[in-house]
Amino acid sequence: MLGKAIRMERIMDRNSHKTVIIPMDHGVTVGPIEGLGDMRGAVAKVVAGGANAVLMHKGVPRFCHRGSGKDVGLIIHLSAGTVLSPDPNVKELVCTVEEALKIGADAVSVHINLGAETESAMLKQLGEVGSKCSEWQMPLLAMMYTRGPKVENEFDVKYVKHAARVGAELGADIVKVAYTGSVESFGEVVEGCPMPVVIAGGEKVSNDAEMLRMVHEALEAGAAGVSIGRNAFGHERPTQIVEAMSRIVHDGASVAEAMSCLKGGQGV
Repeated sequence: MLGKAIRMERIMDRNSHKTVIIPMDHGVTVGPIEGLGDMRGAVAKVVAGGANAVLMHKGVPRFCHRGSGKDVGLIIHLSAGTVLSPDPNVKELVCTVEEALKIGADAVSVHINLGAETESAMLKQLGEVGSKCSEWQMPLLAMMYTRGPKVENEFDVKYVKHAARVGAELGADIVKVAYTGSVESFGEVVEGCPMPVVIAGGEKVSNDAEMLRMVHEALEAGAAGVSIGRNAFGHERPTQIVEAMSRIVHDGASVAEAMSCLKGGQGV
C-alpha cells in the first residue's frame, strides 16, 4: 500500500487528513462555462487559495497543470458524458488508469449515477477501475450520485448513504456525494461509509454564507472535505472562496471566520 499512501498524501492534507478538491471537468459535460475559459488561469487561482487537488480530463494537464506557484494534486477523471446526449445520466470511460499514471496523476475519479437506466454498466466500470487502481496503487475517487426514475429526491439521506456505501464497497478510497441538508442526516452518510466522504458543491449559488455553512455542517458531521467546482472556479473571487473553504476544512474555522477571507481587497 506504499504507493497509494504516497499518492494520497498529495491530495489529502497530511496534518488535517482532509481535502479541498476543485473539479474542473465541466468542459466535456457542458462546455467552457464561466470560470473555465482560461484553464491555466483558473487552476492558478484555486491553487493560490489553498486547493489540495484539481480534477480534470486527460487532455487538459498538458497546457495548464503545475505551471507556476504552489504544487497541487492532480486527479484525472476517467468518465465522460455530455448534456447533449439523449440520456445525460450515461457515463462512459474515456481514459484508463494506465493513461492517468503516464500523465502524472495522483488519483483517478469515476462518475456513477445509481438509479439510471445504465446503472449496471457504470457499476461494472467502477468495479473494473477499482481493480486496476488496486493493481497500480492508484487512489480512486468515486463520484456517487442518485439519479433515475426511482429516485424521488437525490438529496434524501436514504439514497445518499446507499450511494456512499456502494462506492466504498466497490473499491473507492474517497467517496463524493451530495450534501443531505443537515448535520444529523449527513452524519448517517458518514457513519455508513467506511471510507472518507467529501461533499459535492452542486449548482452555482449566489450566497457565499449558505455555501460555506454547508461546508461547515458537512465537516461537523464527519466529512473528510469538499469537492466543489462551479462555486469555486466560477466565483467572482475564486482564490478567496477557496481560501475560505480551506480554513473551514483544515483549520476548523467558523462560517464567520471563513467569510472574512471574502471581505476587502480585489478579486483574484
